[in-house]
Amino acid sequence: MKVLYAIQATGNGHISRANEIIPMLEKKCELDILVSGTEADIDLNHFIKYRRKGLSFVFGKKGGIDFYKTLKQLQSKKFLAEIKDLPVEDYDLVINDFEPISAWACKIKNVPCMAMSHQYAVLHKNAPKPLKADPLSWLVLRYYAPCRQGVGFHFKTYGNDIFTPVIRREIRNATPKNMGHYTVYLPAYDEKKLVKVCSEFKDVQWHIFSKRCKKAYNVGNCLVRPVNTFDFTGSFTTCEGILCGAGFETPAEAMYMGKKLFTIPMKSQYEQQCNAASIKEFDIPVIKSLKEKHYPKIEAWLQEKPKPTIRFEDETDKVIDYVLSQGTRNNISGPAATIRDISDMLSKDMLVAEIG
Repeated sequence: MKVLYAIQATGNGHISRANEIIPMLEKKCELDILVSGTEADIDLNHFIKYRRKGLSFVFGKKGGIDFYKTLKQLQSKKFLAEIKDLPVEDYDLVINDFEPISAWACKIKNVPCMAMSHQYAVLHKNAPKPLKADPLSWLVLRYYAPCRQGVGFHFKTYGNDIFTPVIRREIRNATPKNMGHYTVYLPAYDEKKLVKVCSEFKDVQWHIFSKRCKKAYNVGNCLVRPVNTFDFTGSFTTCEGILCGAGFETPAEAMYMGKKLFTIPMKSQYEQQCNAASIKEFDIPVIKSLKEKHYPKIEAWLQEKPKPTIRFEDETDKVIDYVLSQGTRNNISGPAATIRDISDMLSKDMLVAEIG
C-alpha cells in the first residue's frame, strides 16, 4: 500500500506526533511525507519528499495571531497551484494531520484521505466547546483541511474514533523529577512581556522558552532560552510546573508526567478555546491573558500541590492499523470538489473571522 502522510508544520505538536508515528507507518506501508507550514521550531527526523508553503497562521507577540503577517503571507494563487501540482493520485491513501494542500487535492481528484489529527477530535460533536460560539471560526476549522473520515486525538475519548494523546518516547521513557523551577512556553507572547510577568513572582525560578530568542540569557529569576527539543525536554521533565498555551501536546505531556499545569489559550484561536474547555474538566486553571488582574490566580497555582499523573495508554499502533484498514477507495467516497470551492473557503471574510 502506497501512502502519503501529510503534516501541518504551523505548530510543534504536529511534528512531535509525526516523529512518533512515521517509524510505525514505515513498517506497515510504502510511505512518502509532505510537510507544509512555516511556524514549527523543531525538525522532522525523516526524509521529506514534498515541502510546501501551504497556509500558516503566524504567532504574534500579545497572546494571539499576528493578523497582518498572516494575511501578508497568504498567497491564494500559489496555494491553488500547490494543490493542482500535488500528485495525490499516485497514492492509495493520504493520511492527513490538518494539512490543507493534500486534503483539498484529494477532494478535487477523489483520492482517499483519512484525517489523523487533534483537530478531527475537536470537531467531534461530543468534544467540549467554549461557551461563546464562533460559527465562522468553526467553519474555517472544518474546511481548512477537510477529510470525509478519520480519527482524532484528544485529552479524553469523546467518541469511538477519538483516542488519547500520542506521547513522545522522550516523555514516556523519562524519569520525572522536581528541581523546583517552572517552565514557560507561550509562543504568542513576546519574551520581554513574559520576563516582565514572571519577574513579579520573585521566589520562583522560571525557564522561559521563546521563539524569537537566539541565545540564552538571564534576567533576575528568569532564564530565557531558544526553543529546541533537547533543552525544552530537559527543563520540562525536571520542572515543578509548566505555564503554556492551550495547545494539545504540551498540556497532554504535562498531565502524563504529573506536572502542575496552567494554560492561557491563544486569542481568537478557536481550537485552543476548545482545548481550554476540555482542560477545565481536569480542574486545571485557565486564564484569558497575562494581564495583571490574573496575577492572583497564578500565585494561587504556584502554591498548589502537583496533581496525579494521567497515564495515557499508548494507542498509536492500534490507531495506525485502523486508519490503514479503513482508508481505501471503497470505504471513502464522495463527490469531488472544485477550485471554486477552495476559493470560497479562502475568502478573506472567513479568514478574518478565524484570526480575529
